[in-house]
Amino acid sequence: MGAPPGYRPSAWVHLLHQLPRADFQLRPVPSGFAPREQEYQQALLLVAALAGLGLGLSLIFIAVYLIRFCCCRPPEPPGAKSPPPGGGCVTWSCIAALLVGCAGIGIGFYGNSETSDGVSQLSSALLHANHTLSAIDHLVLETVETLGEAVRTELTTLEEVLEQRTELVAAARAARRQTEAVAQQLQGLAFWQGVPLSPLQVAEDVSFVEEYRWLAYVLLLLLELLVCLFTLLGLAKQSKWLVIVMTVMSLLVLILSWGSMGLEAATAVGLSDFCSNPDIYILNLTQEETGLSSDILSYYFLCNQAVSNPFQQRLTLSQRALANIHSQLQGLEREAVPQFPSAQDYGAALRGLCEDALEGLLFLLLFSLLSAGALATALCSLPRAWALFPPRNPSASCSGSRLSEPLLPARLEPASLLRSFPGCRRRPH
Repeated sequence: MGAPPGYRPSAWVHLLHQLPRADFQLRPVPSGFAPREQEYQQALLLVAALAGLGLGLSLIFIAVYLIRFCCCRPPEPPGAKSPPPGGGCVTWSCIAALLVGCAGIGIGFYGNSETSDGVSQLSSALLHANHTLSAIDHLVLETVETLGEAVRTELTTLEEVLEQRTELVAAARAARRQTEAVAQQLQGLAFWQGVPLSPLQVAEDVSFVEEYRWLAYVLLLLLELLVCLFTLLGLAKQSKWLVIVMTVMSLLVLILSWGSMGLEAATAVGLSDFCSNPDIYILNLTQEETGLSSDILSYYFLCNQAVSNPFQQRLTLSQRALANIHSQLQGLEREAVPQFPSAQDYGAALRGLCEDALEGLLFLLLFSLLSAGALATALCSLPRAWALFPPRNPSASCSGSRLSEPLLPARLEPASLLRSFPGCRRRPH
C-alpha cells in the first residue's frame, strides 16, 4: 500500500517507534499501533508510570535534603554574627534554577504553539474532507432527483401523448426505464450517505479537547512563571513569607510537571507508533465504522493515480446509457413530430394560457377593482363639493346669504372667508 502524497514519517517518529515496549509483566510488546489491545495499553501506561517513578524519587530526595538541613545542622555558637557558609552556593543554585526554569517556559510555549498548529491542521483537513464528501453526495442526489423528475413528468407525459402509436410508446417507455436504471446506478455514487462516522463530528471533538489542553498548558506555564518571579523577589528582599510561598508553589508545579511529563511521554510513544504506518489502522478503523469496501477507502485516502477509480465501471455504464437514451429520444422526435405536429406545442400552449395569461387576468382584475373603487369615491364626493362652491354673483353672498359648510378648515372664521372675496363688504344693520 502506497503512502499518501506529501507525507513521510519524520526522524522523531522513527526514533520513538524503535523504543522497546513492555506490559505490566515486563513482556515485550510489538510497536504496532493497537490502542484496543490490552497489552499495548499496558505498555503506554508503563511509559507514563516512569514519570510517576521520577516524581517519587524527586520527592524522596527533597524530603531527605530538608530533613538533613533542618535536623542535622550543627548549632551556631552564641554571639556568632557571621553569615552561615555556603550562601554564595545557594544564590548561584537559585540563579541556575531560574535560568533553567525560564528556558523551560520558553520551550513550553513553543511546544504548546506547535502542538496547537498541528491539531488545527488536523481539524482543517477533517473539515475539508467533510465538505468533499458532502459535495459528492449532494451532486449525486441532485442528479438522481433531476432524472427522477424527468421520468415522472416529461417521459410519462410523452407516453400519454403518443399512446395512439404502439411502437412510439414502446420507445418512450424504454427510454423511461433506462433513465430509471441510470438513476439507480448513480445513486450508488453517494457512498458516504447514511454513514455514522462524520468527519465534522471528529473535527469538533478534536477541537474541543485541544481547547482545554491548550488552556491547561498555558495555566501551567504561567504558574511556573510566577514561581520564577516569587523566587526573584524572595532572593532580592530576603523575605521569609515569599520563600514559603515559593516552596509551596514549587512543590505544586513539580507535581504537575511530572504528571504532564507522563501524559506527554505516553502520547508521544503512541503517536509515533501511529505515524510510522497510519494507513493500515485508518483504513481498518474506517471500514469497521462505515462498512465501505477497501477499494473505495484506499482510493479516497491515498489519492494514488495508480489506483483505479472504484466507480469507473458504474460511471461508464451510466454514460453509455445516457447516450443511448439521448439517441432514442432524438429518433423518437424525428418519428413523432411529423405525425403529431401539435404535440410539440401543447405544453407551451398550456403554460402560456394557464400560467401567464391567468396571472395577467388576476392582476387586471385587481386593477379594475381598485379603479372602480376610486371612481365611485370620486362620484360620491362631487355633489357635496359642488354645493360648497360660492355663487357666481358676489352681491348675493354679501346680502346675507351664508355658506352652509366652509371649504376651508374650521379654524378659519366666516368673516375672514367673506373678506377673501373681492368687492364683498359687510353691510351695517
